Amino acid sequence: MVTKKNVKDAPAKRYKCKLCGYIYSPLRGEPHNGIPAGTSFEDLPDNYICPVCGMQGKGKIGKWGFEEWVPTKYLCPVCGYIYDEARGEPHNGIPPGTKFEELPEDYICPVCGLDAKITRELGKVGKSVFEPLDI
Repeated sequence: MVTKKNVKDAPAKRYKCKLCGYIYSPLRGEPHNGIPAGTSFEDLPDNYICPVCGMQGKGKIGKWGFEEWVPTKYLCPVCGYIYDEARGEPHNGIPPGTKFEELPEDYICPVCGLDAKITRELGKVGKSVFEPLDI
């Protein structure tokens, strides 16, 4: 069965670098920089710099260069389907504007969730496996 921490259960705040678009997510942290998963943005060290801008030589963009980011599109990692809150899924009774968190707990991907082979191999592909998108 496909398992992943439910986006709904995740720390609510993600932050996006205003310069390069890198998104800091407490869900993943930055283990390669010694920041474990579960570390909130507020708990990052004072000398934190954007790992992308710093590597690209754009300077030391610190926490001041980030703004809170709230996703509105979510990707099914199994088949690539994108749930877009603005679009909803009217054909499935989900009106436009329905927030991802408001989807029923038994929501399954409308593409691969209907594929018997995928369901047999991976189990139900529910909203807990969807990942937020920055597009």
